[in-house]
Amino acid sequence: MNVENTQAQMRKGVLEYCILGILNQGEAYPSEILNKLRTAQLLVVEGTVYPLLTRLKNLEVLSYRWEESTSGPPRKYYKITEKGQKFYQDLARTWQELQQAVDQINQN
Repeated sequence: MNVENTQAQMRKGVLEYCILGILNQGEAYPSEILNKLRTAQLLVVEGTVYPLLTRLKNLEVLSYRWEESTSGPPRKYYKITEKGQKFYQDLARTWQELQQAVDQINQN
């Protein structure tokens, strides 16, 4: 049995919720999002985050704007939309329910 594979699947399952949580605090560009995820010990690679950001943007959960940078190419800043905030709240409720269910099961 490969525990690393199961751990990776668990992380992927909460990644969307975590990204929305970061953007619910304010807009950010992808490198900032990756840094916050890494700081929280949620180890992910760019190749996982960028397609997820695009998918969420296509679902109108996120929007973005370009901003010129003095230290390189323009940066794409993502922010959560009104639809995204509702979606995030729904995920937060689901997370709480799952956490309570798992805690209850593991206490027995």
